[in-house]
Amino acid sequence: MPTTASATLAVSTVIFALRPGTGAGITGAPEGALMTLWLPLVRRTREPYLDSWALPGGWLPEDEELATAAARTLRETTGLTPKYLEQLYTFGDLGRSPEGRVVSVVYWALVQSDEAALAAVGENVRWFPADHLPPLAFDHNSIVDYALWRLRTKVEYSRIAHAFLGETFTLAQLREVHEAVLQRAIDPANFRRTVTASGTLVDTGESVAGTPHRPPRLYRYTVTPDTVPPNTVPPDTASADTVPLRSPIPEPHFTPGAPA
Repeated sequence: MPTTASATLAVSTVIFALRPGTGAGITGAPEGALMTLWLPLVRRTREPYLDSWALPGGWLPEDEELATAAARTLRETTGLTPKYLEQLYTFGDLGRSPEGRVVSVVYWALVQSDEAALAAVGENVRWFPADHLPPLAFDHNSIVDYALWRLRTKVEYSRIAHAFLGETFTLAQLREVHEAVLQRAIDPANFRRTVTASGTLVDTGESVAGTPHRPPRLYRYTVTPDTVPPNTVPPDTASADTVPLRSPIPEPHFTPGAPA
């Protein structure tokens, strides 16, 4: 009869926010960037990987649900309570931790800029540009790479960009989210035609107040089954009425759980 080895369960969270490319006390941003993807990391205070940066997370208690544990550890380490929290992947490679078999259920969260400003930044919590990370503890660099691929794929097929915006937004604000996530400029006219033809947006009939010249109009997403409500896990597939802005981004050569 084969023997079985126990595994320790943990939860971690990848948190993405759109922040200015440069700012007071923030280093490492790409040159010339306006808005880019950032994520908070926590400094490890014990071995293994003492003083290395890592994703927020912790051990999974026996009496706590996965999503609840992910939200709790995120709140305890960073002070963040994101509305968008989705299970990303389970990472359980045999060699991912020097302390034995550790299986991590990883969530990802998207927060608006005003939410990100509430993070408890300090000596042991710091924001980093998502595409310019230092070497992280365990396999966390690979986990972030996988999360970035998922985000960049989903932003073109679903309404995930809504998590970075308010209830209403201008087309320029929506395009800025797509440009920051995809890391490329998007032609404004083509973007307008694509998103307005998709049937996923509704013109609210309102405009941004206090702007010179012609004030930009405000839009919101249509209320359909794939709309992401607060504090729920959104569906993993796009609805039939979403229209991609270009072909899907190829999946990276990545083995989930492989040490970085």
